[in-house]
Amino acid sequence: MNPPFELYVSLRYLVARRKQASMASTSLISVLGVTVGVTALIVALALMTGLQQELRDRIVGSQAHVYVWNVVEGGFADYRETARTLAALPRVEAAAPAIPGRALARSRGGDVFMNVKGIDPELEAAVTELDTSVTSGSLADLSGYDGPALGGIVIGEGVSRELGAFVGDEITLLTPSGTLSPMGVLPRPRRLAVVGVFSLGLYEYDTAYGFVTLNAARRLFGKDRVEMMQLRVDDPYASREVADAIPEQLGDAYMTEDWSRLNSTLFEALFLEKMAISVAIGLIVVVATLNIVSSLIMLVMEKSRDIAILKTMGASARMIRRIFVLQGAAIGLAGTAAGAAAGYVICTVMDRYQLLRLPVDVYQVTYVPFIIEPLDVGVVLLAANAVCLLVTLHPSRRAAGIEPAEALRYQ
Repeated sequence: MNPPFELYVSLRYLVARRKQASMASTSLISVLGVTVGVTALIVALALMTGLQQELRDRIVGSQAHVYVWNVVEGGFADYRETARTLAALPRVEAAAPAIPGRALARSRGGDVFMNVKGIDPELEAAVTELDTSVTSGSLADLSGYDGPALGGIVIGEGVSRELGAFVGDEITLLTPSGTLSPMGVLPRPRRLAVVGVFSLGLYEYDTAYGFVTLNAARRLFGKDRVEMMQLRVDDPYASREVADAIPEQLGDAYMTEDWSRLNSTLFEALFLEKMAISVAIGLIVVVATLNIVSSLIMLVMEKSRDIAILKTMGASARMIRRIFVLQGAAIGLAGTAAGAAAGYVICTVMDRYQLLRLPVDVYQVTYVPFIIEPLDVGVVLLAANAVCLLVTLHPSRRAAGIEPAEALRYQ
C-alpha cells in the first residue's frame, strides 16, 4: 500500500541524500535535541515521584494514620474500651493508645534530646510498623521487663549510636516532671534498660524517638491518663475523611488530626519542587524544538524550486503546508519515542542499583527510587509532540506561500 503523497514527500525531504546530506544532519540534530529534552524531563519526573512516594511510604509506616484526643476529659481513662469503640468505626482497622513526651537521654556515650512515647506494645504493632522494624531486641520485651530499672525502652538506631547504648545497656532520662523543692521542680533522673533498637528508615524517627510502656510513661511524665489514641485505616489516602467523621460520630469532645495534614508542608514543598523542575526542563524541550524551525526554514529555502514545480503540477497550498507539518511531526515522534525509551532505561538502571544517594539528615531517606508514572510520561509525550507541531506552522505557511513564477524565474 502506497503512503499518502504528502507523507511520501515529507519523508523524502527528511531523509536527504548526497548533496542534501547537510539537511539530513540538521534533521538528526533536531531529533537528538527533542530526545535529550524528553529524556531529561522523564528522568526528573521519575526522580521527584520516587522521592514523594518513598517519603510517603516511610511516614505512613512510621506514624499512625489518624490521631484522636478527648479535649473535654483531658485524655482517656479506659483506653482499651476506647480502642474497641474507635476500631469499630467505618474504615478503621486498629486503634492504639499513646502518651507522648520529651526527655533528655544520658549515657556514658553522650546526651540526646528525644521524643519518648508510651505505648501498648501489643496494640501498637497493629497501628504502625514499629514491631517489624526492630533490628535487635524485641518490642515485646517492653512489657516483659522485670529488672531493677524503671522499665524498658526501645530506641532508634540513630539514638543508639549517639548514646553508645545498645540492647542490655541502661540509659538515664530526665523529664520536666520531677520533685518539688524550695528551688522549684527539680528533674528526677530515671533509669531505663534498652531492650530493643529499631530502624524505621525515616531519619526523624531513627534519630529522635524512644518507646516505653504506658505505665513507664505515666511515671516519667506524671500523667494518669492516656493522652492520645492512634488509628490505622484501610486506605491511608482516606485518613482525612475518617478523621473528619469521628467528631460527627462520637461527639464534639473528640479532636482529630491525620498524617496528611501533619505533613502537608513537606509534601507541598516536594510538589512545588517537582513543578519547578518540570517547567525548567520543559523549557529545554521548547528550545530543542527551535531546531526544527531552523531546519524546516532551511529546507524551504533549498526546496523552493521543488515546491514551485509541485505547485505547477497541481499541488495545492494545503498539500504543501501538510508536507512540512508532517516532517515536523515525524521529527517530534522520533525524538519523543527515543527520549521515552532512553528515560525508561536510565530510570530502571538508577532504581535497580540505587545509584542516587541522598544526605539522610536533609531528605529523611538514604536513596531515591525512580518511579515512572504512565500519566507523567503520557503528558510529556503529548506536550512535546504538540510543541513540535506548533513550531512547524511558520515554515509550512512560508512554504505554502511560495509563488511558482517567482521561484522559477532565476532557475
